[in-house]
Amino acid sequence: MYAFIQKFHSGWAYLALLLLVIAVVNALIGFTSTKEFTAKDRKIAIFGLIGTHTQLLIGLILYFVSPLGLDSFGQMSDKMLRLTSLEHPLINLIAITLITIGWSKHKKLTTSKSKFKTFSIFYGLGLVLILSRIPWSLWFK
Repeated sequence: MYAFIQKFHSGWAYLALLLLVIAVVNALIGFTSTKEFTAKDRKIAIFGLIGTHTQLLIGLILYFVSPLGLDSFGQMSDKMLRLTSLEHPLINLIAITLITIGWSKHKKLTTSKSKFKTFSIFYGLGLVLILSRIPWSLWFK
C-alpha cells in the first residue's frame, strides 16, 4: 500500500503543480493587464486550490504510512530524513494555507485588479514554497 500511495502522491504532484502554475500565470497576466476577472479566472483559481488540497490529503496519508515520514521525525542530522519528515510537510502545509487564504480573500474583493493581485501574491508565494521543498532526488530515481 505504501508504494501505491507514494507513486500516487508523486504523480498527482505533477498535476497539482501544473494547475497551480496555470493559476499563478493567469493571475499575473490579469494583474498586469486591464482584463476583467471572469468566471473562467475563478475556475482556474479553484482548480489550483483543489489540486493542492488533494495533494495535501494524499501527502498526509503518506506521511503516516511512510518510513520517511513520522517514523523518521526527529532525525535532524540526516539531511534527507529532515527534508521528508519535517521540512517538506511543514513548508507545504504553510504554502497550502497561503493558497487557501488567497482564495478566501478574493471573495471579499470587488475589483478585478485586486482579485488578480491577491491570487498573484498568495498563490505565487505558495508555489515558491512548494517548489523549494520538493524532494527532487526522490522524484528522479
